[in-house]
Amino acid sequence: MTEGLGPIGTKREGAVGLFVHDTLAVTPDGRPLGLLDVQCWARDRAEFGKRARRYELPIEQKESSKWLRSYQAAARARKRCGHTQVVSVGDREADVYELFTLARDTTGGPQILVRARQDRVLAEGQEHLWQALSSQTVDFTIDVTIPRRGSRPCRVATLHVRFGKFDLRPPCDKRRLGTITVWALSAQEQEAPPAVEPIEWLLLTTVPLHTAEDARNALLWYSRRWGIEVYHRTLKSGCKIEERQLGAAERIEACLAIDMVVAWRIYYLTKMGRETPDVPCTTFFEDFEWKALVAFITKNVIPPPQPPSLREAVRMVGSLGGFLGRKGDGEPGTKAMWLGLQRLDDIAATHRHIVMQLAPHLLAPPVFSPPRYG
Repeated sequence: MTEGLGPIGTKREGAVGLFVHDTLAVTPDGRPLGLLDVQCWARDRAEFGKRARRYELPIEQKESSKWLRSYQAAARARKRCGHTQVVSVGDREADVYELFTLARDTTGGPQILVRARQDRVLAEGQEHLWQALSSQTVDFTIDVTIPRRGSRPCRVATLHVRFGKFDLRPPCDKRRLGTITVWALSAQEQEAPPAVEPIEWLLLTTVPLHTAEDARNALLWYSRRWGIEVYHRTLKSGCKIEERQLGAAERIEACLAIDMVVAWRIYYLTKMGRETPDVPCTTFFEDFEWKALVAFITKNVIPPPQPPSLREAVRMVGSLGGFLGRKGDGEPGTKAMWLGLQRLDDIAATHRHIVMQLAPHLLAPPVFSPPRYG
């Protein structure tokens, strides 16, 4: 029995474990750059079933404060990258009023873009935000790619978009926080496929949306949020962090610190194999690794004069993890890459040992003649 875990379900004597909230940095095109912040905690068993009382606590004592700490981590990154625009993106759970006031009061801090969970009241009158936005005419339509999720295939959704600037009133129990000014953007799918729930987003952001192009960028940024779901799937199904059998929560956290870096590396490699397929594979693989990989796949111990491209190497690694490479299979996913890289570690170590004993010159990088002068 692992010590130091807490309840993670809806039953007092149900499943136990740890909660993790991580902040993944990505570029506008979805390239994962690494983790800015990781928070890990176990819930107190003594507090189970006291949800009503927690509403009375200040946000610093609630789990929702994780969004404030995530924003502060993004603010530190923004400070180090003075010429880079940083936008903190969150799902509906991030619709916390204190998060917007923190952004409002942080000079030079990151912007915020979250999906609304609550239909807030406008500062003037009694009208609600959703009603005010829905009464506007459609500003434009846009096609958004919805990634595959479970048994649901990847698809393209046509969204009708409205956006505008609004002042929002604070909740009744948070009057001291004052009003906030946000740009709201609604995106609704009118013709969803049968048996598919249509997309209906209400996004709130501190990024000014003056033009349709600004609104399109905001939608694009929010769609990149799915990248963290891919990352988490890699962490769970690839690194199998949920199956670790360690004696204490502290040991799980130490293991998690390594697995999270591994999961990011696999996700990054998988994405780069698709987006920059023609770069040499040596940008990711050591010399002895790609030579072992090629030798194993081609059954030829003599390495080629030039290393394969990154796409070729990624597909080779994927094949070690079960990727078949058929016409309709696309490119290897993170699970196949994780399994393939595990096998490659053993293959490369064995190949290196044998070649070092029998033909060490095969591991040496190519030798180029020095330039001649005169």
